[in-house]
Amino acid sequence: MAKMKLVQRLHDLLAQKARHVGVEILSIGLGYTAVTTSDGGIGLSYTLYENKTSCMVLNKHINYEGRPAVELLEKITSANSIERSMALATVNALNYDFALTLSEDKDNSVMLNAFKIGEGTKVAMVGFIGPLVNIIEQRKAVLEILDYSRGIGQKDDFYTKLRNWADVLLLTSTSVLNNTTEEILENVHQDVKTAMLGPSTPMVAEAFDHLPVHMLAGTVPLDKENLLGAIRHGMGTPVLQKYSRKSYLKLF
Repeated sequence: MAKMKLVQRLHDLLAQKARHVGVEILSIGLGYTAVTTSDGGIGLSYTLYENKTSCMVLNKHINYEGRPAVELLEKITSANSIERSMALATVNALNYDFALTLSEDKDNSVMLNAFKIGEGTKVAMVGFIGPLVNIIEQRKAVLEILDYSRGIGQKDDFYTKLRNWADVLLLTSTSVLNNTTEEILENVHQDVKTAMLGPSTPMVAEAFDHLPVHMLAGTVPLDKENLLGAIRHGMGTPVLQKYSRKSYLKLF
């Protein structure tokens, strides 16, 4: 699999719409980034910092508000992680009308039951998600976690488990931002069931046609004003979920 094919597909699928829609608000919070668009859309993305060494996190001062959304969308392949975060939030804003039509999975039970996660199920998780870890452990599944930011797990050992051990892979959509989605999925054996999850998740089925992903589990904002305030105040997933709906999309 060619790395970054996923992000290029996200760009190509939404570029036409992005040329005709404007950016209203761009809010880069410490935890998450949000974009709202002129057609009523709003999208989220994790704010991914890499090698922050000064007060500047962007190379140029560009006011994207009031400009065509395609100018932000094009940053999906940028070398700058903050620009990629802005672009992924734009993807989700452009896809907002569709995301609103998706069914809710308030407590993750739809995903957990669809993947038959129960006693003895071997679950691999990329990105530590505390509440989900607790539920999986309550179901007496066996859990292996890889999370670079927390120093949990070793990549080589984890990839070996993906090839030879795992029944289910729960993959944080932050992997879209650091361009590791395709690398991780190259290592899964053919019977692994995979879900992409988290507020960054682009609920765009066609973008994943080339990948062994079976479900998208994302976050659809509902209360825009309070959500944008929470982002400005540096809040994370537990607070953002209060103003949003957990939704899912089965792929195959």
